Amino acid sequence: MSTHQSKHYIGLEEKYGAHNYHPLPVVLSEGRGCYVWDVEGKRYFDFLSAYSAVNQGHCHPKIVAALHEQASKLCLTSRAFYNDALGPYEKYMHDYFGYDKILPMNSGAEAVETALKLTRKWGYLKKGIPENEAIVVACSGNFHGRTITIVSLSSDAEARAEYGPYTPGIEVIPYNNVGALSSLFEEKAASIAGFLVEPIQGEAGVNVPDEGYLKQCHTLCKTYNVLFIADEIQTGIGRTGRMLCCDHEGVRPDIVILGKALSGGVLPVSAVLADDEIMMTIEPGQHGSTFGGFPLACKVAMAALEVVKEERLAEKAEKLGEIFRDAMRAIKSPLISQIRGKGLLNAIVIAPHKGKEAWDLCLKMADNGLLAKPTHGNIIRFAPPLVITEEELMEAIGIIRESIKSSEIAQPANDI
Repeated sequence: MSTHQSKHYIGLEEKYGAHNYHPLPVVLSEGRGCYVWDVEGKRYFDFLSAYSAVNQGHCHPKIVAALHEQASKLCLTSRAFYNDALGPYEKYMHDYFGYDKILPMNSGAEAVETALKLTRKWGYLKKGIPENEAIVVACSGNFHGRTITIVSLSSDAEARAEYGPYTPGIEVIPYNNVGALSSLFEEKAASIAGFLVEPIQGEAGVNVPDEGYLKQCHTLCKTYNVLFIADEIQTGIGRTGRMLCCDHEGVRPDIVILGKALSGGVLPVSAVLADDEIMMTIEPGQHGSTFGGFPLACKVAMAALEVVKEERLAEKAEKLGEIFRDAMRAIKSPLISQIRGKGLLNAIVIAPHKGKEAWDLCLKMADNGLLAKPTHGNIIRFAPPLVITEEELMEAIGIIRESIKSSEIAQPANDI
């Protein structure tokens, strides 16, 4: 149950903060590995991982040490001057992911906006699309961020409401539908600069497309001279069992968008990766960021990526993801209507039962020591830090199982 101390902090946010989120009523104050603790000292398994930003676990010592070391030397220079951290970071990213260039940014939404600007630039300067006629294609159910242009891509009425007029030059087609993309290309390919897609739609409830979908879309893009842009902000950095989710199908996107776990959750760090033909269309003065590529971010990101390789987190995610989904399938409950996922990005679709829904189950799990959050009403995403051990995963599965079984007979929860 929420205590007086928790209610104090919740009350401060309610009174002084914008009401643009609806959190579970848990007030966290500490995190280590796959665990977080609330202000009363209760420990929880974190099965959200800050929307996959803490793949390396909370407060990973190597990443925190990199932060401390650089913070004592130099934090920020802006891009008005060179510094001794950015160049090594850019080379590190080149060697790590195999793209000619990186454009460093901060938030995921900034990186998506950067990718869209690159796509339009390339469309005009390289493909020869007439000025102001470039089209970017996105998919229904997408989540790429919260800016005006990005919500213009969205099919989520709540995300778009009262934010118009929307950015033009956008076409939205059904997700996981190669035929729809092919038909649109046949009709408008001459004006289409790029196809923006999430390899798995995380915010939509871990929608995993059919096997071969990404490969076929990538082939269509090559055929029609359209850039294939992969938003790997939530799916990348080992989360789905590969370094990039596109690696499952052997697809090399023209543009890759990274964020979240690029810093292990220590700082907002994002990046756009592309080869010279695309990246060099932007010249000095045409795009930038005061904090993009700042020394602190460079050192933190390199440490975060080193952890992923050194601890073989992608391989671990693939193995533990299979264990998790098998365990979920073994739970026979009228509350569970579907289980889906890849690696350690998974979800269960909840069928309302005796008045209980996904929110009630999340409250019950929190009461039992595990944090997860509903998305789109009836879907619960399960995405623990990739550093979780098999033993810890089995303990967490026990909490989920117990919570589901007790929710089948209990009254709806009102609070924690």
